[in-house]
Amino acid sequence: MTELTHLTISEARDGLKAKSFSATELAQAHVDAIAKARALNAYVLETPEKALAMAKASDEKLAKGEGRALEGIPLGIKDLFCTEGVVSTAGSKILGNFNPPYESTVTRNLWNDGAVMLGKLNMDEFAMGSSNETSAFGPVVSPWRNDGTHLVPGGSSGGSAAAVAAHLCLGATATDTGGSIRQPAAFTGTVGIKPTYGRVSRWGTVAFASSLDQAGPITRTVRDAAIMLRSMSGPDAKDTTCADLPVPDFEAAVSRGVKGLKIGIPKEYRVDGMSPEIEKLWHQGTEWLRAAGAEIVEVSLPHTKYALPAYYIVAPAEASSNLARYDGVRYGLRENGKDIVDLYEKTRAAGFGREVKRRIMIGTYVLSAGYYDAYYVRAQKIRTLIKRDFEEVYAKGVHAILTPATPSAAFGIGEKGSGDPVEMYLNDIFTVTVNMAGLPGIAVPAGLDQQGLPLGLQLIGRAFDEETLFAAGQVIEDAAGRIILPQPWWA
Repeated sequence: MTELTHLTISEARDGLKAKSFSATELAQAHVDAIAKARALNAYVLETPEKALAMAKASDEKLAKGEGRALEGIPLGIKDLFCTEGVVSTAGSKILGNFNPPYESTVTRNLWNDGAVMLGKLNMDEFAMGSSNETSAFGPVVSPWRNDGTHLVPGGSSGGSAAAVAAHLCLGATATDTGGSIRQPAAFTGTVGIKPTYGRVSRWGTVAFASSLDQAGPITRTVRDAAIMLRSMSGPDAKDTTCADLPVPDFEAAVSRGVKGLKIGIPKEYRVDGMSPEIEKLWHQGTEWLRAAGAEIVEVSLPHTKYALPAYYIVAPAEASSNLARYDGVRYGLRENGKDIVDLYEKTRAAGFGREVKRRIMIGTYVLSAGYYDAYYVRAQKIRTLIKRDFEEVYAKGVHAILTPATPSAAFGIGEKGSGDPVEMYLNDIFTVTVNMAGLPGIAVPAGLDQQGLPLGLQLIGRAFDEETLFAAGQVIEDAAGRIILPQPWWA
């Protein structure tokens, strides 16, 4: 029998129904695996007692034939999602002792479907990063290695991607503001989908940039992502940006195929300095889709080149507003001061890391008098044009767009961004347009580079048409084959 931690969600679901093993056995196998893999620093908080208690409750449900969609499935939860009674930090010292008295809608939906919580996953502080090196709890180490070099798992959902790739959970929650689901998925050989803005409630999820943030799953297969996204999604009266739309049966769409679909290839994504390996992989992806019956057409998204600079105006601006609430008065860290202003200054200086401070300063600057019109208003106009580019392409009958997910494979810890943060920001070059337009995007493993490291392809869909992404993603997964992690170096 396949080792329990190496099962997919769909395999584990079937095994639990067939009583091949119990939810308690499945949870215990993951608890043991997590304990042996602490060198990865994927989890900031392990909750083994809670996991086993939830698994026991699932076993009771299964024994009565009352199993739900995710009954007994052990998941890791990115530490951006508030979990009632379990410390939730957003990877920051300023929330290091925050114990929420409420549950995020996403995690509540998962528990209502029978999922089991293994613990809270490490992340870039307040989801600000592309490598998972800005966490107050230290960097996450990718389970993949290159000649003994410790690699980043991508960010900000690096803990989620590393844990799924290293078999420390069957799936994980994640969030994506500019690529933070898709980029780490591509770096670790996992599947990550950022759904349409509004498909998943943001209530109870610590905010970075409210008009861009969207939660989604990271899993080992396209089918698993479909299963998990269905449980995460749905209308929520507590979030006014959450769409009041029925949730489709995403899993049913996985086997639909792409025959008769029109897939666009945007010429603007052929950027200067693109790795020949990425170019080759992109071409291979188009051939896989063509062989499966899709029509491949070149399309133009002319405002793509403005997406990254516009994103790094809009996102920090919203972050500076959202993070104003962390002042040492209501919750989280408090540093004593001689007066209220001194308390604010000392608390924020001690509680926020360097990257968060940088983005708050950028955001405050672009929102300030004299610069608001010059920067923020102009960036929002560009955002509208980016969205219009996609709408015009889809109006011509294109069903989805295929692009690379990242400009390279994973890089070494400490290799980028130490001197020039823009170098790190460029990792989002293929992903930020999706967030700026509010569209769904999925990253699917598509091969290995010359060093044997995972590379991914991205599919961008029409608003609220995640089903087409799952269908096309499955075609790529079938053609490329599963990306299997080599022998664990930490074992």
